[in-house]
Amino acid sequence: MNVIRIDVVAPYHLTALKARERWKPAEIAFWLALAGAYFVFPTSLVFASQILVTGLFALSLDLILGYAGIITLGHAAFFGIGAYVAGLLASHGWHEPLSGLAAAGMAAGIAGYLTSFIVLRGNDLTRLMTTLGIGLLLYEAANRAVGITGGVDGLQGVEIGALFGVFKFDLYGKIAYLYVLGVVFLLFAVTRALMKSPYGLSLRSIRENRTRAQAIGIPVGARLTNIYTFAALIAGVAGALLTQTTQFVGIDVLAFQRSADLLIMLIIGGTATLYGGFIGAAAFLLVQDRLSDLNPQYWLFWLGVLLIVTTLYLRGGVLGGLGRLAAALARKRGVERA
Repeated sequence: MNVIRIDVVAPYHLTALKARERWKPAEIAFWLALAGAYFVFPTSLVFASQILVTGLFALSLDLILGYAGIITLGHAAFFGIGAYVAGLLASHGWHEPLSGLAAAGMAAGIAGYLTSFIVLRGNDLTRLMTTLGIGLLLYEAANRAVGITGGVDGLQGVEIGALFGVFKFDLYGKIAYLYVLGVVFLLFAVTRALMKSPYGLSLRSIRENRTRAQAIGIPVGARLTNIYTFAALIAGVAGALLTQTTQFVGIDVLAFQRSADLLIMLIIGGTATLYGGFIGAAAFLLVQDRLSDLNPQYWLFWLGVLLIVTTLYLRGGVLGGLGRLAAALARKRGVERA
Protein backbone atom coordinates (compact mmCIF):
# COMPACT_ATOMS: atom_id res chain seq x y z
CA MET A 1 0.00 0.00 0.00
CA ASN A 2 2.84 2.37 0.86
CA VAL A 3 4.60 1.60 -2.41
CA ILE A 4 1.45 2.41 -4.42
CA ARG A 5 1.08 5.76 -2.63
CA ILE A 6 4.68 6.72 -3.40
CA ASP A 7 4.22 5.83 -7.08
CA VAL A 8 1.10 7.98 -7.33
CA VAL A 9 2.14 10.98 -5.25
CA ALA A 10 5.73 11.41 -6.48
CA PRO A 11 4.82 12.20 -10.11
CA TYR A 12 2.23 14.68 -8.87
CA HIS A 13 4.82 16.59 -6.82
CA LEU A 14 7.28 16.47 -9.72
CA THR A 15 4.68 17.95 -12.06
CA ALA A 16 3.77 20.66 -9.54
CA LEU A 17 7.44 21.55 -9.08
CA LYS A 18 7.97 21.85 -12.83
CA ALA A 19 4.86 24.03 -13.10
CA ARG A 20 6.23 26.40 -10.45
CA GLU A 21 9.59 26.63 -12.22
CA ARG A 22 8.08 27.40 -15.63
CA TRP A 23 8.40 31.05 -16.69
CA LYS A 24 5.03 32.73 -17.12
CA PRO A 25 4.20 34.98 -20.09
CA ALA A 26 3.98 38.03 -17.80
CA GLU A 27 7.50 37.36 -16.54
CA ILE A 28 8.89 37.06 -20.05
CA ALA A 29 7.10 40.27 -21.01
CA PHE A 30 8.60 42.03 -17.97
CA TRP A 31 12.18 41.27 -19.00
CA LEU A 32 11.51 41.98 -22.67
CA ALA A 33 10.14 45.37 -21.62
CA LEU A 34 13.35 46.09 -19.71
CA ALA A 35 15.38 45.16 -22.78
CA GLY A 36 13.11 47.31 -24.94
CA ALA A 37 13.70 50.30 -22.64
CA TYR A 38 17.18 50.51 -24.16
CA PHE A 39 15.60 51.57 -27.45
CA VAL A 40 12.50 53.39 -26.16
CA PHE A 41 14.21 55.61 -23.55
CA PRO A 42 17.73 56.21 -24.92
CA THR A 43 18.10 59.48 -22.98
CA SER A 44 17.03 58.03 -19.62
CA LEU A 45 19.28 54.98 -19.42
CA VAL A 46 21.31 56.31 -16.49
CA PHE A 47 18.15 56.65 -14.42
CA ALA A 48 16.91 53.26 -15.67
CA SER A 49 20.18 51.67 -14.54
CA GLN A 50 19.67 53.10 -11.05
CA ILE A 51 16.18 51.59 -10.95
CA LEU A 52 17.56 48.17 -11.91
CA VAL A 53 20.33 48.38 -9.32
CA THR A 54 17.85 49.41 -6.63
CA GLY A 55 15.49 46.63 -7.74
CA LEU A 56 18.28 44.07 -7.32
CA PHE A 57 19.02 45.50 -3.88
CA ALA A 58 15.32 45.21 -2.97
CA LEU A 59 15.31 41.62 -4.24
CA SER A 60 18.06 40.79 -1.75
CA LEU A 61 15.94 42.20 1.08
CA ASP A 62 12.91 40.27 -0.17
CA LEU A 63 14.84 37.02 0.26
CA ILE A 64 15.42 37.51 3.97
CA LEU A 65 12.31 39.51 4.87
CA GLY A 66 9.65 38.20 2.49
CA TYR A 67 10.71 34.57 2.23
CA ALA A 68 12.60 33.88 5.45
CA GLY A 69 10.89 36.39 7.75
CA ILE A 70 14.13 37.96 8.99
CA ILE A 71 13.48 41.58 9.96
CA THR A 72 16.36 43.99 9.39
CA LEU A 73 17.01 47.72 9.42
CA GLY A 74 20.67 47.55 8.40
CA HIS A 75 20.68 45.82 5.02
CA ALA A 76 22.46 48.83 3.51
CA ALA A 77 25.60 47.62 5.30
CA PHE A 78 26.15 44.94 2.67
CA PHE A 79 25.24 47.31 -0.16
CA GLY A 80 27.84 49.73 1.15
CA ILE A 81 30.49 47.04 1.57
CA GLY A 82 30.06 46.01 -2.06
CA ALA A 83 30.13 49.63 -3.20
CA TYR A 84 33.32 50.45 -1.31
CA VAL A 85 35.15 47.25 -2.28
CA ALA A 86 34.45 47.85 -5.97
CA GLY A 87 35.41 51.51 -5.62
CA LEU A 88 38.62 50.86 -3.70
CA LEU A 89 39.75 48.22 -6.20
CA ALA A 90 39.09 50.58 -9.11
CA SER A 91 40.77 53.55 -7.42
CA HIS A 92 43.89 51.46 -6.72
CA GLY A 93 44.44 50.23 -10.26
CA TRP A 94 42.07 47.26 -10.65
CA HIS A 95 39.80 48.61 -13.37
CA GLU A 96 38.33 45.38 -14.78
CA PRO A 97 34.59 45.49 -13.92
CA LEU A 98 33.57 41.81 -13.76
CA SER A 99 36.31 40.69 -11.38
CA GLY A 100 35.69 43.79 -9.25
CA LEU A 101 32.01 42.91 -9.17
CA ALA A 102 32.78 39.34 -8.07
CA ALA A 103 35.18 40.55 -5.36
CA ALA A 104 32.60 43.00 -4.03
CA GLY A 105 29.92 40.31 -3.91
CA MET A 106 32.23 37.89 -2.12
CA ALA A 107 33.24 40.52 0.45
CA ALA A 108 29.61 41.32 1.21
CA GLY A 109 28.74 37.62 1.35
CA ILE A 110 31.54 36.96 3.86
CA ALA A 111 30.34 39.89 5.96
CA GLY A 112 26.81 38.50 5.81
CA TYR A 113 27.97 35.06 6.90
CA LEU A 114 29.99 36.39 9.84
CA THR A 115 27.25 38.72 11.08
CA SER A 116 24.54 36.08 10.65
CA PHE A 117 25.68 34.37 13.86
CA ILE A 118 24.85 37.59 15.72
CA VAL A 119 21.80 38.75 13.80
CA LEU A 120 19.92 35.44 13.69
CA ARG A 121 20.00 35.00 17.44
CA GLY A 122 17.07 36.23 19.47
CA ASN A 123 13.65 37.56 18.51
CA ASP A 124 12.56 40.12 15.92
CA LEU A 125 13.22 43.12 18.16
CA THR A 126 16.74 41.88 18.84
CA ARG A 127 17.35 41.50 15.11
CA LEU A 128 16.08 45.00 14.42
CA MET A 129 18.41 46.55 16.98
CA THR A 130 21.37 44.37 16.00
CA THR A 131 21.13 45.08 12.28
CA LEU A 132 20.58 48.77 12.96
CA GLY A 133 23.64 48.81 15.21
CA ILE A 134 25.83 47.08 12.63
CA GLY A 135 24.75 49.54 9.96
CA LEU A 136 25.44 52.56 12.16
CA LEU A 137 28.85 51.21 13.16
CA LEU A 138 29.89 50.73 9.53
CA TYR A 139 28.62 54.18 8.60
CA GLU A 140 30.63 55.82 11.37
CA ALA A 141 33.71 53.74 10.50
CA ALA A 142 33.50 54.90 6.87
CA ASN A 143 33.01 58.48 8.06
CA ARG A 144 36.11 58.32 10.27
CA ALA A 145 38.38 56.53 7.77
CA VAL A 146 38.80 59.61 5.58
CA GLY A 147 42.10 58.39 4.15
CA ILE A 148 40.46 55.22 2.82
CA THR A 149 36.84 56.07 2.06
CA GLY A 150 37.03 59.83 1.58
CA GLY A 151 34.62 60.38 4.45
CA VAL A 152 31.66 62.64 3.74
CA ASP A 153 33.30 63.79 0.49
CA GLY A 154 33.08 60.30 -0.95
CA LEU A 155 35.62 58.06 -2.62
CA GLN A 156 37.31 59.81 -5.53
CA GLY A 157 39.37 58.50 -8.44
CA VAL A 158 37.13 55.54 -9.31
CA GLU A 159 37.88 54.54 -12.91
CA ILE A 160 36.20 51.53 -14.48
CA GLY A 161 37.79 49.89 -17.51
CA ALA A 162 36.09 48.68 -20.66
CA LEU A 163 33.74 45.71 -20.35
CA PHE A 164 35.48 42.60 -21.77
CA GLY A 165 38.27 45.01 -22.73
CA VAL A 166 36.17 46.34 -25.63
CA PHE A 167 33.01 48.16 -24.51
CA LYS A 168 33.76 51.43 -22.74
CA PHE A 169 31.25 53.01 -20.37
CA ASP A 170 29.84 56.13 -22.01
CA LEU A 171 28.24 59.30 -20.63
CA TYR A 172 24.79 58.32 -21.92
CA GLY A 173 24.78 55.08 -19.93
CA LYS A 174 24.18 52.74 -22.89
CA ILE A 175 26.86 50.19 -22.05
CA ALA A 176 26.16 50.59 -18.33
CA TYR A 177 22.47 49.78 -18.82
CA LEU A 178 23.17 46.63 -20.81
CA TYR A 179 25.81 45.60 -18.28
CA VAL A 180 23.48 46.14 -15.32
CA LEU A 181 20.56 44.44 -17.08
CA GLY A 182 22.67 41.37 -17.87
CA VAL A 183 24.00 41.01 -14.32
CA VAL A 184 20.58 41.63 -12.75
CA PHE A 185 18.88 39.09 -14.99
CA LEU A 186 21.47 36.38 -14.29
CA LEU A 187 21.23 36.87 -10.53
CA PHE A 188 17.44 37.02 -10.73
CA ALA A 189 17.31 33.76 -12.71
CA VAL A 190 19.46 32.03 -10.09
CA THR A 191 17.36 33.47 -7.26
CA ARG A 192 14.10 32.52 -8.97
CA ALA A 193 15.24 28.93 -9.48
CA LEU A 194 16.26 28.78 -5.82
CA MET A 195 12.98 30.17 -4.51
CA LYS A 196 10.85 27.95 -6.76
CA SER A 197 12.70 24.85 -5.56
CA PRO A 198 12.03 22.87 -2.35
CA TYR A 199 14.66 25.08 -0.71
CA GLY A 200 12.44 28.13 -1.23
CA LEU A 201 9.44 26.25 0.10
CA SER A 202 11.39 25.35 3.23
CA LEU A 203 12.11 29.05 3.80
CA ARG A 204 8.40 29.81 3.59
CA SER A 205 7.77 27.05 6.13
CA ILE A 206 10.28 28.59 8.51
CA ARG A 207 8.67 32.00 8.10
CA GLU A 208 5.17 30.67 8.78
CA ASN A 209 5.97 28.37 11.70
CA ARG A 210 9.57 27.89 12.77
CA THR A 211 8.75 25.25 15.38
CA ARG A 212 6.76 23.12 12.97
CA ALA A 213 9.46 23.45 10.30
CA GLN A 214 12.05 22.21 12.74
CA ALA A 215 9.79 19.36 13.78
CA ILE A 216 9.50 18.03 10.21
CA GLY A 217 13.28 17.97 9.80
CA ILE A 218 14.12 21.31 8.15
CA PRO A 219 17.56 22.55 9.33
CA VAL A 220 16.29 25.97 10.38
CA GLY A 221 19.61 27.46 11.50
CA ALA A 222 21.48 26.40 8.37
CA ARG A 223 18.69 27.59 6.05
CA LEU A 224 18.57 31.05 7.64
CA THR A 225 22.35 31.40 7.61
CA ASN A 226 22.51 30.38 3.95
CA ILE A 227 19.83 32.76 2.75
CA TYR A 228 21.18 35.64 4.85
CA THR A 229 24.63 35.13 3.31
CA PHE A 230 23.21 34.86 -0.22
CA ALA A 231 21.11 38.01 0.26
CA ALA A 232 24.19 39.88 1.52
CA LEU A 233 26.11 38.76 -1.58
CA ILE A 234 23.37 40.07 -3.89
CA ALA A 235 23.22 43.35 -1.99
CA GLY A 236 27.00 43.68 -2.35
CA VAL A 237 26.76 43.12 -6.10
CA ALA A 238 24.06 45.79 -6.29
CA GLY A 239 26.32 48.23 -4.45
CA ALA A 240 29.22 47.41 -6.75
CA LEU A 241 27.03 47.97 -9.82
CA LEU A 242 26.12 51.42 -8.52
CA THR A 243 29.80 52.25 -8.01
CA GLN A 244 30.85 50.98 -11.41
CA THR A 245 28.10 52.76 -13.32
CA THR A 246 28.47 56.10 -11.51
CA GLN A 247 32.25 55.82 -10.84
CA PHE A 248 31.77 57.34 -7.42
CA VAL A 249 31.07 56.10 -3.88
CA GLY A 250 29.26 58.37 -1.46
CA ILE A 251 29.01 57.64 2.23
CA ASP A 252 25.22 57.50 1.86
CA VAL A 253 25.57 53.93 0.56
CA LEU A 254 25.84 52.94 4.23
CA ALA A 255 23.22 55.34 5.56
CA PHE A 256 20.20 54.18 7.55
CA GLN A 257 17.97 56.13 5.15
CA ARG A 258 18.92 53.73 2.35
CA SER A 259 17.76 50.75 4.41
CA ALA A 260 14.54 52.53 5.33
CA ASP A 261 13.82 53.52 1.73
CA LEU A 262 14.48 49.95 0.63
CA LEU A 263 11.92 48.64 3.11
CA ILE A 264 9.36 51.14 1.79
CA MET A 265 10.02 50.02 -1.79
CA LEU A 266 9.49 46.39 -0.89
CA ILE A 267 6.23 47.15 0.94
CA ILE A 268 4.96 49.15 -2.04
CA GLY A 269 5.86 46.44 -4.55
CA GLY A 270 4.95 43.40 -2.46
CA THR A 271 7.00 40.95 -0.42
CA ALA A 272 7.78 37.31 -1.29
CA THR A 273 7.02 37.90 -4.97
CA LEU A 274 10.54 38.28 -6.46
CA TYR A 275 9.27 41.08 -8.70
CA GLY A 276 7.92 43.27 -5.90
CA GLY A 277 11.32 44.83 -5.29
CA PHE A 278 11.65 45.93 -8.90
CA ILE A 279 8.10 47.31 -9.05
CA GLY A 280 8.53 49.10 -5.72
CA ALA A 281 11.92 50.52 -6.71
CA ALA A 282 10.54 51.85 -9.99
CA ALA A 283 7.48 53.37 -8.28
CA PHE A 284 9.51 54.91 -5.44
CA LEU A 285 12.23 56.43 -7.63
CA LEU A 286 9.79 57.71 -10.25
CA VAL A 287 7.57 59.30 -7.59
CA GLN A 288 10.62 60.76 -5.89
CA ASP A 289 11.90 62.18 -9.18
CA ARG A 290 8.57 63.72 -10.22
CA LEU A 291 7.46 65.03 -6.83
CA SER A 292 10.86 66.47 -5.94
CA ASP A 293 10.69 68.47 -9.18
CA LEU A 294 7.19 69.73 -8.41
CA ASN A 295 7.72 70.42 -4.72
CA PRO A 296 11.19 69.56 -3.35
CA GLN A 297 10.23 70.53 0.21
CA TYR A 298 7.13 68.39 0.67
CA TRP A 299 7.60 65.40 -1.60
CA LEU A 300 8.02 63.16 1.46
CA PHE A 301 4.49 64.06 2.50
CA TRP A 302 3.07 62.64 -0.73
CA LEU A 303 5.34 59.63 -0.44
CA GLY A 304 3.88 59.03 3.01
CA VAL A 305 0.37 59.22 1.56
CA LEU A 306 1.34 56.64 -1.08
CA LEU A 307 2.75 54.33 1.59
CA ILE A 308 -0.38 54.60 3.76
CA VAL A 309 -2.69 53.91 0.82
CA THR A 310 -0.58 50.94 -0.25
CA THR A 311 -0.54 49.48 3.26
CA LEU A 312 -4.26 49.95 3.94
CA TYR A 313 -5.83 49.22 0.57
CA LEU A 314 -3.27 47.18 -1.38
CA ARG A 315 -2.61 44.20 0.87
CA GLY A 316 0.53 42.58 -0.48
CA GLY A 317 1.62 45.73 -2.32
CA VAL A 318 1.08 46.59 -5.96
CA LEU A 319 1.60 43.02 -7.10
CA GLY A 320 -0.78 41.73 -4.44
CA GLY A 321 -3.44 44.18 -5.62
CA LEU A 322 -2.91 43.22 -9.26
CA GLY A 323 -3.13 39.54 -8.35
CA ARG A 324 -6.47 40.00 -6.60
CA LEU A 325 -7.76 42.05 -9.52
CA ALA A 326 -6.77 39.34 -11.98
CA ALA A 327 -8.43 36.68 -9.80
CA ALA A 328 -11.64 38.75 -9.58
CA LEU A 329 -11.72 39.20 -13.36
CA ALA A 330 -11.16 35.48 -13.86
CA ARG A 331 -14.04 34.64 -11.52
CA LYS A 332 -16.26 37.12 -13.33
CA ARG A 333 -15.47 35.55 -16.69
CA GLY A 334 -16.17 32.12 -15.20
CA VAL A 335 -19.58 33.25 -13.94
CA GLU A 336 -20.47 34.77 -17.30
CA ARG A 337 -19.55 31.58 -19.14
CA ALA A 338 -21.61 29.51 -16.71
